[in-house]
Amino acid sequence: MNQPPQDDTAWLRDAFVAVQEELALKIRRAAQSIAHSGAQGSVNEDHWIEVFRSYLPDRYKVETAFVIDSAGGRSDQIDIIIFDRHFTPTLLDQQRHRYIPAEAVYAVFESKPHFDKNYLEYAGQKAASVRKLKRTSVPIAHAGGAYPAKPVFPIVAGLVAPRSSWADGLGATFQKNLPDVPEELLDCGCALEHGMFDTFDGSLQIYPSEGALIRFLFRVLSKLQSLGTVPAIDWAAYAAVVNSKP
Repeated sequence: MNQPPQDDTAWLRDAFVAVQEELALKIRRAAQSIAHSGAQGSVNEDHWIEVFRSYLPDRYKVETAFVIDSAGGRSDQIDIIIFDRHFTPTLLDQQRHRYIPAEAVYAVFESKPHFDKNYLEYAGQKAASVRKLKRTSVPIAHAGGAYPAKPVFPIVAGLVAPRSSWADGLGATFQKNLPDVPEELLDCGCALEHGMFDTFDGSLQIYPSEGALIRFLFRVLSKLQSLGTVPAIDWAAYAAVVNSKP
């Protein structure tokens, strides 16, 4: 008599852990073989971008870029931006100097060597440089009239790194140093050797290092899905910038 299939998640868990170990190994190799910290940081960003691209659906695009708005505002350069692929062009794309409309942005991340007070503050300030930008939203026409303009959603922000610099990892010291200014809040992050965190359910949740990368990616994906589609951009507002005189 045939037996019902038994649940066996061990192989899947092991596969996910292997992905995390592979990323950690790539980052360690970069640290060992590249002496210049700026070049090393760029390589690490590329590794993280590769991981995001591998696990996020094609509707999302992942790049290093600046974010701009229709009023002429511009963010700091952001290590990792997750933005809409289908409805939004990348503006002024010239040799890694990409400019993305603020309306298209879902999430921004900084990639750093480790978690510490300075890097947490830095990531928060980078997030604020994006969140302060103006985002337009216009109605979408359809056969029977028009759908109302969609409200803009909060942009997700986070920090990714190989490890935490604190002895207690993502413990009390880390939690005490998280930014508390609204525009600088970090919604999530992953320190491969010490775990991941997020506030997606309304309070800070900390998860251990085993499987932290995949848990982090799936939690981010779930959050992105909850945001739905980006608002319809008022391209006329951007056109007005072109027509304006200094």
